[in-house]
Amino acid sequence: MTNIRTLDLNLLKALDVLLEECNVTRAAARIGVTQPAMSGMLTRLRDNFGDPLFVRARHGMVPTPRAQALKLPLKQLLGEIDGLLQPSGFDPSSARLTFTLAATDYALRAVALPFLAALKTLAPQIQVALVALDDRQIQGQLESGEIDVALVTRDSTPADLHARDLFTEHYVCVLREGHPALVAGGGALSLDRFCQLDQALVSYTGGGFHGVTDAALAQQGRQRRVTLSVNSFLILPEVLRASDMVAVLPARLVAGMVGLAVCEPPLAIPGFVKVAAWHPRSHHDVAQRWLRQLLFSSCVTGGVGEG
Repeated sequence: MTNIRTLDLNLLKALDVLLEECNVTRAAARIGVTQPAMSGMLTRLRDNFGDPLFVRARHGMVPTPRAQALKLPLKQLLGEIDGLLQPSGFDPSSARLTFTLAATDYALRAVALPFLAALKTLAPQIQVALVALDDRQIQGQLESGEIDVALVTRDSTPADLHARDLFTEHYVCVLREGHPALVAGGGALSLDRFCQLDQALVSYTGGGFHGVTDAALAQQGRQRRVTLSVNSFLILPEVLRASDMVAVLPARLVAGMVGLAVCEPPLAIPGFVKVAAWHPRSHHDVAQRWLRQLLFSSCVTGGVGEG
């Protein structure tokens, strides 16, 4: 049985790194000790927990079920300890740190732009890294501290992360200004005309020609003509300005864009909730809490708390 009196903080930090690396040599390099020293720490950890923790496999070490069960509680514990050791005050105006935000290009425009505008005024020396979102790596990137906050949707948020709803988004039809279909329809599109137009959609996985709009149409026994699929929102405004194509896009993405006209879709299309997600290890960090609060308040009028 584990005796808390014999467990020191360095052993717990070593276990955290070993669980991330599953390799004694790499773990030793990360915390700045020799490989024999790390092996000795692993031996002490095994004695304390009464479990091998790691067993040899063809390509290195794999954690035992006991070690896997320790992974999340250990991250939470170390995060809380880091919070206890930090100064109680935080001065944004003089703070020097890097905040890494993972998002799609849509979320960068809808969320990151207003956040950055507010941040530069209040905390001009804080560096922000905006990186591409990869749903498959969110969990590991947040656990390791590679990213601080991920901007995701509810259905793509891992269950063991902290999360906060930012806003509910809805879809609009987007065409070039002066599009003949809008002129003929008095600024609106009928369902028949909508289905006849060449259309573009965004497929982040690449090459897809079916989305939430198509699912909504199928429920009415209808189809549309999707002739262009792109994996980024960034190119679509230019495509729409230079053609007679139509796209169904999130409203915040195209708000205020020159040369584009917006109208409501001729059928009900489910929207989505944009979510900020972060790991328990940074939940109590005073600087991270301030940055998250600024992110929330830049998206929602009047601001929201973490709750």
